[in-house]
Amino acid sequence: EQEFLRLLCAQGYEYLEIHDEAALIANLRRQLEGLNNYAFSDSEWTRFFKDCIAGANDGILEKTRRIQLVQVLRQDSGASKNIYLLDKKHIHNNRLQVLHQYEETAGKHDTRYDVTVLVNGLPLVHIELKRRGVAIREAFNQIKRYQRDSFWAASGLFEYVQIFVISNGTHTKYYSNTTRSSHIKEQGEGRNKTKKTSNSFEFTSFWADGNNKVIADLVDFTKTFFAKHTLLSILTRYCVFTSENLLLVMRPYQIAATERILNRIEVSTTYKQYGGIEAGGYIWHTTGSGKTLTSFKTAQLASKLPYIDKVLFVVDRKDLDYQTMKEYDRFEKGAANSNTSTAILKKQLEDENCHIIITTIQKLATFIKKNPGHAVYQKHVVIIFDECHRSQFGDMHTAIVKNFRKYHLFGFTGTPIFSVNAQKAHTSQFFTTEQTFGDQLHTYTIVDAINDHNVLPFRVD
Repeated sequence: EQEFLRLLCAQGYEYLEIHDEAALIANLRRQLEGLNNYAFSDSEWTRFFKDCIAGANDGILEKTRRIQLVQVLRQDSGASKNIYLLDKKHIHNNRLQVLHQYEETAGKHDTRYDVTVLVNGLPLVHIELKRRGVAIREAFNQIKRYQRDSFWAASGLFEYVQIFVISNGTHTKYYSNTTRSSHIKEQGEGRNKTKKTSNSFEFTSFWADGNNKVIADLVDFTKTFFAKHTLLSILTRYCVFTSENLLLVMRPYQIAATERILNRIEVSTTYKQYGGIEAGGYIWHTTGSGKTLTSFKTAQLASKLPYIDKVLFVVDRKDLDYQTMKEYDRFEKGAANSNTSTAILKKQLEDENCHIIITTIQKLATFIKKNPGHAVYQKHVVIIFDECHRSQFGDMHTAIVKNFRKYHLFGFTGTPIFSVNAQKAHTSQFFTTEQTFGDQLHTYTIVDAINDHNVLPFRVD
């Protein structure tokens, strides 16, 4: 624990000697005043704390939702002011502090928590440490006990924790708060015990580098995962609070793939290399590894880049269109627009407020055929293909290259085509994935997935 705290302080975290709630709340007020450049009067703070931070009936869900939003303070003068709990735009405006051995005496039992990271004064990351040789499942179970006995106690600030980290020094894993919200209110205790719910240890993840090499040792984990930029990016960009009230924290390979695509868009835009394979690339992630979430995050973050006009997410076949739409809608209601006809697709392409469009290869092909010289061809667009090797793909690709001018083309696939497969096909229009899209930006193969226990292993024979 001491070594872990020393490493965090060396990385620019401020160490706090706080062991009780009054000091925690006083620090929270100072941090929010600093972040929002505003001094609360005592009555404003009391009101804001009661209404917007620690509502009497709020649980984990309400608090998780609140972090995603801007809160409105009713000032003494009667005016309203926006107060941010988290600055998602400029992540380094958020202040990171660390405290340890915090005591909670108001719960069912007196408890002392190991280490907590505060972001702008709110406990958003909690770390439970065990001695070497003790299974980390023990730490996982201990967090479940805290959740049952004391996180909700007093003002319930510890229900704001978004990410948990468990470690015994040798093995370190992380997981999101959903893994602990056992939805007791909705489902009634006990009824949910038999099936593998998101409340189980299987949903914890190892952290890994860009080549999927697991970083299990606590020291290396701290230097990478807890690097300020990485931790703040995960909290502000790579957590998705779904419409089903689940908080998903992306796995390392999903984050790496998203970052590499965004980086490719930025670099090729800087050098004005649009419309060629220098501007694109492909992601090889095995089936069942959460490609939809990765593509959604990529589309969402790309659509927020100031110079990108549209993001087109192109799927094959009608059912997939609906399926992806449902998935995207799960991640964020109304984030993407799906179209039932080519006429609607045309409307969306012309509408400036339509940023992410999901369409099928067939509809896009029809649109291009019917609308030569359309204005959208001059716009700066990102085109993402899901499962990028279907029958009509060759012709579609030719049509895009012919008509669009400023585009970045990316493919997601579980089965890339290499030259050795292309030769077997003996057809003239068979290209490898690399010839079509550009570099392989990231891989996460079936072997990686089996090693991570993300998919079931199978016997080759």
